[in-house]
Amino acid sequence: MLVLKCSSELLILEKLLTNYFPESLKVFGAVMNINRGNPFQKEVVLDAWPDFKAVITRRQREAESDKLDHYTNAYAVFYKDVRVYQRLLEEYDVVNWDQVFQIQGLQSDLYDVSKAAASSKRLDIKLASFKAVYFPPVRSSPDSSFLTGPSPRLTYLSVAEADLLNRTWSRGGNDRCLRYIAKLISSFPSVCVRDEEGNPVSWSITDQFATMCHGYTLPDHRRKGYSRLVALTLARKLQSRGFPAQGNVLDDNTASISLLKSIQAEFLPCRFHRLILTPTALL
Repeated sequence: MLVLKCSSELLILEKLLTNYFPESLKVFGAVMNINRGNPFQKEVVLDAWPDFKAVITRRQREAESDKLDHYTNAYAVFYKDVRVYQRLLEEYDVVNWDQVFQIQGLQSDLYDVSKAAASSKRLDIKLASFKAVYFPPVRSSPDSSFLTGPSPRLTYLSVAEADLLNRTWSRGGNDRCLRYIAKLISSFPSVCVRDEEGNPVSWSITDQFATMCHGYTLPDHRRKGYSRLVALTLARKLQSRGFPAQGNVLDDNTASISLLKSIQAEFLPCRFHRLILTPTALL
């Protein structure tokens, strides 16, 4: 096991990961952010270099952390050989098993292997699985002729609006999520539509893995085309910076699935898996 710290090698890794899309997208997004300022204080762990078989991104060990904050205590995983990923979990000090944390990835064996390692260390594990989505290139500013409401003011979010996002996010509603959302807003691209008073009514943000997330429109402003405008604008913003525009959606979210189909988003053959692991002593 080794921690990849050389800046030139991290740039090489970024390029190598493009050969393994879409399964490597989560790790790729994390590595891109490491190479562009590293606002979440991440680092890369591999079994070997340059002929790696598994890559894990994690918080730097020296970074200050809250052991109950699974939003920030987040790992992304990509493996060419699942047995190597399993060995990294079981035989090396790669994961901090004494905190609540999450693992994200786009490979089918991720849950079973992670669960086996977690069970041996007395951790509870919860799985959420989603359709993974990839946005086609958005070449120009999105057409707004389809909008049915007033002409919107399209802008970005401010940290002062993190509380609104925390209250409306299905994963939110707590102080740790509030801090996490504020950090996302201050670090990564966001897009929002504002009403005549300047209040956000529709938005989407980008997470620490360069994934578009928390796409939401306030109930009184739905069916006006705002979600489409926000999604296409954020996708274009990410692509203009060299990032892939990726996202995920629950299988039963028919409204979002219909929207994604209407803008020719690609539903990937792999699924997005998010595992939240909690030491039984902390339950």
